Amino acid sequence: MNNEFLNDLWVNLQSYYDSFIILLPKLVLAIISFYILLFIANKSRNLANRRLTERMDDPLLAAFLSRIIKIVIVIFALMVVMNIVGLAGVAGGLLTGASVSAVVIGFAFKDIGENFLAGIILAFNRPFRVGDIVELDGIKGKVVALNIRNTQIKSFDGKDIFIPNANVIKNPVFNYTLDGFMRHEFNIGLDYGSDTDKAISILKETIGSVGGILQGDRGPAVHVGDLNASSYNLTVQYWLNTFDKNYGSNSVRTEAINKAMTKLEEAGFYMPGDIVELKNYNDREIKTGISEKKPAV
Repeated sequence: MNNEFLNDLWVNLQSYYDSFIILLPKLVLAIISFYILLFIANKSRNLANRRLTERMDDPLLAAFLSRIIKIVIVIFALMVVMNIVGLAGVAGGLLTGASVSAVVIGFAFKDIGENFLAGIILAFNRPFRVGDIVELDGIKGKVVALNIRNTQIKSFDGKDIFIPNANVIKNPVFNYTLDGFMRHEFNIGLDYGSDTDKAISILKETIGSVGGILQGDRGPAVHVGDLNASSYNLTVQYWLNTFDKNYGSNSVRTEAINKAMTKLEEAGFYMPGDIVELKNYNDREIKTGISEKKPAV
């Protein structure tokens, strides 16, 4: 009994070995072919990315399309491998059953498919580019990349945020730098009774002398803003060219505020703080915590 079992086992192992030896050349050829096609896929992606970037002048769309090209070549490589190892029927079955599989996978991976299609729409619609400052799904930052499933945003505090493409499609997209111009503003409080026209004239001239601030149709503008209890605000608005990397928005804002305050103080304008009114209904002494010094005798 044991001898018969061992004999059957040996015969089966010999059969598997013979089948493996017959399949080995095809398996080696399939592995080599797969790595060659994978190498071609990576090279094709890099070449397509470089050529598309040159022609489209849009690295976001170029990177997205180059990823699609690589995926198509990898799928083709898998089909070639199946045909080499003798699984042509399996490959054909996968192709003929693609419609059924697509339905099943569509239900199983609904979110992935939705984000993928949204990524294609974003790639061709192009509501933003790499480097644009945008607000997506309530998050503000700089666009880093458009991936197949999500859009990568770098927030101003250094966080990398990945927003699903479907959310980007379904919600408003605020692009602050699409045309290269972005408006900034700040407020300066003045005492009631100040010469408003003179202050506005000084501010326009001063802000216009700051490097990086645009002139002409997009020149600085100053108008009266909020009316507070002890002062009123002058709102200063100015435009920057976001394509000009020589001037940062924070450095321009700092220089503009410093120059504006200096010029107003030199012209005799008073910039008060908040005034607090205290009422004593009980006619009692209000203790401030400051000890009174007795005069020296």
